[in-house]
Amino acid sequence: MTGFGAALLSILVIASFLLTAGGVAMIVRGRDTRKGALMLVAALVLLGNVAILTL
Repeated sequence: MTGFGAALLSILVIASFLLTAGGVAMIVRGRDTRKGALMLVAALVLLGNVAILTL
């Protein structure tokens, strides 16, 4: 995959890492565990989409 598709997949992977880091930080700090868990779920969905699109 080249061009726009590859760039989009890269952005999705970076976004999933940022969502994971933010979700873990929210859960560890005890601010809002529900939003932190939702951020982790969103990161898993993004990574699942990337896995599906690359296959």
